[in-house]
Amino acid sequence: MTTPPAATAAPSSDLPTSGASRLLHPDPTVRRLARITLLNTVGSGLSLSVGVLFFTRFLGLSAGRLGFALTAAGLCGVLASVPAGRAADRWGARPVLVTLVALTGLGTAGYTLVDGYPAFVALACLVSVADRGAAAVRNALYAEVLPADKRVAGRAYLRVVTNVGMCLGTGVGAIALQADSRAGYLTAILADAASYLAVAVLFQRLRVPGWSGAASGADTADKAVEQRAAGGRGRNPALRDGPFLVVTALGSVLALQFAMLEVGVPLWIVQQTDAPRITVAGTLIVNTLLVIALQVPATRGTEHPVAAARACGRAGLVLAASCLVLGLAHGTPATLAALVVLVGVALQAVGEVLSQAGTWALSYDLAGERAHGAYQGVFNAGMSAALMIGPAVVSTAVIGHGLAGWAALGALLAAAGLAMGPAVRWARRRGAVPA
Repeated sequence: MTTPPAATAAPSSDLPTSGASRLLHPDPTVRRLARITLLNTVGSGLSLSVGVLFFTRFLGLSAGRLGFALTAAGLCGVLASVPAGRAADRWGARPVLVTLVALTGLGTAGYTLVDGYPAFVALACLVSVADRGAAAVRNALYAEVLPADKRVAGRAYLRVVTNVGMCLGTGVGAIALQADSRAGYLTAILADAASYLAVAVLFQRLRVPGWSGAASGADTADKAVEQRAAGGRGRNPALRDGPFLVVTALGSVLALQFAMLEVGVPLWIVQQTDAPRITVAGTLIVNTLLVIALQVPATRGTEHPVAAARACGRAGLVLAASCLVLGLAHGTPATLAALVVLVGVALQAVGEVLSQAGTWALSYDLAGERAHGAYQGVFNAGMSAALMIGPAVVSTAVIGHGLAGWAALGALLAAAGLAMGPAVRWARRRGAVPA
């Protein structure tokens, strides 16, 4: 981190270590953020579980038209991240985030009223712009409300809460799926919209310190204003920061693992192995449980940029091993194929938590305390682009090519992870991070 080593405590030092306290973070700000995150993700899980069926069955959209609309919306979301981050630097992360989250809620509610395909595409693009912009600004807000040496550990804790919330929301959504009625689907979508509006109110009430440095009082507030003003004027500093752009690109390649899990593994199981179809559900359960258990511990040791780069390197190698194991499931008996796939997904989960911890740390470290909105906006745009193109890359370049396809993906992930080290050394030579 940018904080001198003597002043930096390991993120793990403030984390609960035993008993019921493991479920409750000791930092009051993280606890407030966790409550907000839980509310938001329960609503999102509820809506995601019913959205596709609602759009296709009750709005009458074909799979092709829905796919086009969601692709267009994804592209709009990618483009929104950078200006949203710049807006956060200019006007402050909290007011921009409150506006974007509220807009996401209103847009989500609008799905229940939309009539006609052009209106649906426009609304989907609006919701995506607000949602992806909010994601970038939310990461900048974490930089404002959490000390530098607690940001990555705090985000790890919130990611655990995210997984729990999504599981709860999906479970509730299963009730609507079972009822299979228009009223049930509308209720689920409106509940998600209401959760966004409630989250906007909670973010508005969140206390944001004027400055994260050592100064205090009126001088602190003045510095915060100067920092935001400097960050919001002129050219985007993140777009002129070569090492940061390289780290963003490498992190985007590592993010292909999400398409690998969500698209590649299910297609591989169903089309290329004899494993029972229920294995698809098993892979999601294994991934979710391991991420919940391992994400916070994975942040330990990533306090320094060099250590964070090493975590990314280890992640790339573990993800490569995961790909090779998954590829071995082809041509094996059903039970063995299912076991091999689950082992491969377990390795993917380990690689996932390591890569997330490492890239989160680097996204803050290479920004220092300069224009967090701009830097998080660019970084989030890279992640969003990977999430948008990932399914197409995995489904066309991996599935159908057997072990060779998985090996190629594994080599790409390993190369991206290992390249983080040289990128950080470049940043150190430029003085962007501490030696």
